[in-house]
Amino acid sequence: MLPSLDPTVADITRRIRERSAERRTLYEARMADQHRRGVHRGELSCGNLAHGFAACGGEDKNALKLMNSANLGIISAYNDMLSAHQPLATFPETIKAAARTMGSTAQFAGGVPAMCDGVTQGQPGMELSLFSRDVIAMAAAVGLSHNMFDAALYLGVCDKIVPGLFIAAARFGHLPAMFVPAGPMPSGLPNKEKARIRQLFAEGKASREELLEAESQSYHSPGTCTFYGTANSNQLMMEMMGLHLPGTSFVNPGTEMREALTRFATEQAVRNSEPGGDYRPFYKQIDERAIVNAIVGLLASGGSTNHTLHLVAMAAAAGITITWQDFTDLSAVTPSLMQVYPNGQADINHFQAAGGMSFLFRELLAAGLIHGDIPTVFGTDLTAYTREPFLEEGKLIWREGPEKSLDEEVLRGVAAPFAPTGGLTVVDGNLGRGVIKISAVAEEHRVVEAPVKIFEDQNELKAAFEAGDLDRDVIAVVRFQGPKANGMPELHKLTPYLGVLQDRGHKVALVTDGRMSGASGKVPAAIHISPEALDGGPLAKLKDGDIVRLDANAGTLETKVDAHTWADREKRIAELDHHHVGLGRELFSGFRHLASAADLGASVFGGFEADDLARQAGQIHAEDA
Repeated sequence: MLPSLDPTVADITRRIRERSAERRTLYEARMADQHRRGVHRGELSCGNLAHGFAACGGEDKNALKLMNSANLGIISAYNDMLSAHQPLATFPETIKAAARTMGSTAQFAGGVPAMCDGVTQGQPGMELSLFSRDVIAMAAAVGLSHNMFDAALYLGVCDKIVPGLFIAAARFGHLPAMFVPAGPMPSGLPNKEKARIRQLFAEGKASREELLEAESQSYHSPGTCTFYGTANSNQLMMEMMGLHLPGTSFVNPGTEMREALTRFATEQAVRNSEPGGDYRPFYKQIDERAIVNAIVGLLASGGSTNHTLHLVAMAAAAGITITWQDFTDLSAVTPSLMQVYPNGQADINHFQAAGGMSFLFRELLAAGLIHGDIPTVFGTDLTAYTREPFLEEGKLIWREGPEKSLDEEVLRGVAAPFAPTGGLTVVDGNLGRGVIKISAVAEEHRVVEAPVKIFEDQNELKAAFEAGDLDRDVIAVVRFQGPKANGMPELHKLTPYLGVLQDRGHKVALVTDGRMSGASGKVPAAIHISPEALDGGPLAKLKDGDIVRLDANAGTLETKVDAHTWADREKRIAELDHHHVGLGRELFSGFRHLASAADLGASVFGGFEADDLARQAGQIHAEDA
């Protein structure tokens, strides 16, 4: 029997359900209607179907002519430049072979783009990064629109890629969905040493050759980067929602276990399809309980701030409305159970060795902090996820995971957490509303009151640091970095410079309407400020020297400019044309115009059913008038 749900978790889940009731009902009705209209090749004409299997081999073609077996659609983010996705090259053939053993078939339905934020960090290409999430959702939709499929397998790992695939899975919610990861690379250079060399380079005390060698030893082989950023947060959240097999998130690529898990995922996807006899469509699996589980898992693990954007957009695609206040309120009751870089010095492989997901599930379920009664792709509820996979004479089995952490410097239980809260909170005040991740910020650095230095391009901050203009107490404000301005790039490149200033004893913070990535670290950073400066946000009023107070403990962000002066001050108009042309950025002008605010997910899709309901309400109101 499951323990009673924590009262706060239960209350937040209830309010999300009530807040979302109308749009969720409309979403479910649309998915049920799509199911009734036909979810696979049985609805296609003979000409349609012939095109759909023309390139298949004889065995698969014969199976596809019959309508009593499952055909799986493979959506993959493979490319061989991106280390996390390079292992996916071999997955389609593995999946096709596994499907045949079940008397079924699998087809490569389509590829989706996968850019690496590690490559584009601090470069113009980063301005396409956030929007790539929505492009991925659309690209996946194109692949699945052929309506040849009874279920879909989504192959992806990194930052915007998994959220984009999730959005597509939600809009094709009548299909069962299985998310299939590739796993992290083995451990390389320790994170503390990597950060040390980065800061030495920022101070001019290490050469570029030394920096490149350190980076090469950190990111050194196929697999996901091993720090706990957005990519690995993705994997944890997919498992928390029951969209992965138990224990599959952090198994290294190229291993016998990874191969076995991919085969089993295929077999299970067949079982979950309507022809497979246990129809488990996405829309009946993912509801507000699963979304709350994802948020709690993110908070308990000290995961990426990017998901305060992504989860809002992901939930919206499934007809669910969540807010930043939900994150804050859940953070208040969710203990911090993991310390993986940037929240500590260990990497994700150390977490896996210490007990991994099975131990994390055991602790969160026992404390009533997650919903254990949700359906999963494994064919069970979430209580089965306290098990972990093993190979026994070549056969994949699951056994109960450890009941105690094997390394309490990395992973702890609820009874003795690293901190009593999840370390993520909302900041609010006369400069707007944003989020701050404090799990890696020392207590003495969580309140900063200092003069601001204004930047409108991240490269300006680097130049100011090198000129010595920042060698003091300072709050760096990097504005006009929101989705409408330039696509909301990550500003992780700034971390070494601000870290050096903090190490020199200065009070330092960052305030921005941009992003600070999954690697948000020891410097307090109020990010995602909404409304953004380009969209009428108050950051556009700030001037060099204004005093600002960032209080992460109280959740406030205020300028100390007197109210009368502040009210009369005009907003700065930025010249951003140089951000809108080059490296394909001109192709995304429509995205910049359509992008919603950060607290609404920074999405170009709007609110789906919420928008439809609002239009209906407006029409009724107009008719009544």
